[in-house]
Amino acid sequence: MSSRKKILNAIRGISREEKPLPSLPDYGVSGNLEEAFSQSILGNKGEILTTLELEAWIKEQRFEKVIALAAGFEQYSNFETPSDPHELDDLNLAILEGQFGVAENGAIWLDDSQLKHRVLPFITEHLVLILEKKNLYPTLHQAYQKIGNEFSGFGLFVAGPSKTADIEQSLVIGAHGAKSLRVVLI
Repeated sequence: MSSRKKILNAIRGISREEKPLPSLPDYGVSGNLEEAFSQSILGNKGEILTTLELEAWIKEQRFEKVIALAAGFEQYSNFETPSDPHELDDLNLAILEGQFGVAENGAIWLDDSQLKHRVLPFITEHLVLILEKKNLYPTLHQAYQKIGNEFSGFGLFVAGPSKTADIEQSLVIGAHGAKSLRVVLI
């Protein structure tokens, strides 16, 4: 018998007992979920708007290219979603629907079902996410349970506008994606 086979047989002969995964403590979020979520969004340099505030902001900005894919907000679109995502390079505003949000960190889950192009939340200058209040979860652990084993070719959590800081700690907003994130809770 070769040395390789001896080693592999010795490894196969080791008895391995099943060990249960450790239980996770219930961290939870104290207080109102909507309030905790809003505070997290503000802490991430995002904003919470009402539908009326969103409408006023859009009118004030006079955006040239707006894509609104969120149900009930289509009237804000003034640009047809192109088949080629390269045509989105000068997109001013994308209004998308989030599936659910996380109160502890203000993260909002998006996947292929909300996006015609995966690049939308990154390429747009400003991002608005519409989220139903009933779809708030206290913790990221619970959010991951919600995702579970559902099939999705693509998914991401968005937790604020893009930002980065260099060695000198100069904060730059919009470095790798949207310069602003506004959330409308409905």
